[in-house]
Amino acid sequence: MDNSADQNYLDQLGRHALRFVRPGHTLGLGTGRAAAAFIRALGESGIRVRGVPTSNASADLARSLKIELAELRDVHRIDIDFDGADEVDPRLNLIKGNGGALVREKIVAAASRRRIILVGDEKLVKRLGARGNLPVEVVPFAEAFVVRRIRALGLRPNLRRDYAGAEFITDNGNIILDCGVREIRHPARLESDLLRIPGVVGTGLFVKIATAVLVASADGKVATLRPKR
Repeated sequence: MDNSADQNYLDQLGRHALRFVRPGHTLGLGTGRAAAAFIRALGESGIRVRGVPTSNASADLARSLKIELAELRDVHRIDIDFDGADEVDPRLNLIKGNGGALVREKIVAAASRRRIILVGDEKLVKRLGARGNLPVEVVPFAEAFVVRRIRALGLRPNLRRDYAGAEFITDNGNIILDCGVREIRHPARLESDLLRIPGVVGTGLFVKIATAVLVASADGKVATLRPKR
């Protein structure tokens, strides 16, 4: 799919997601291309809401569209969190983090009553890890130590760099290790193992978090997937 067609279906997906939004809602605003498409659709809709952004980039986009923003500390509840994902398995477990906001995204997701994930159908996989990468956010001081511990788990960590070749730094001031993985048979177990390593702040594994996943296909259709009970 070329870039223009890709952007068209993301824009359509963003507009489709507006059917879940009501005036007065407080919304989590995710990070990445799908989340940005939703934020643009939200701004164009004129629906009066408050947004809790998961990154500086999402905050800047929302401000440019005159969407009211709120700090998480000032919000009693978030009605719905809208975000994207890099992989979605049949149980609606996710891998996220290519946009670099995985820790804030997980915090906002946990603070939300519902979590709606927006993806194209190319993001659906039979098992997490199919695309070979799992982002892990790490305190810079602990980098060498964490790399050794992650390697001991059988993953292949590499420091993420930006387009200029410098270390990619998250909005939290941390680094990201992009960990080469094979298909992950037990995502909850792997997340637990990674979080036990001192210096690991968060992982891109989002297990049993999604309330629904909206899946756009190239033909313009949008399917709604919900976790099996």
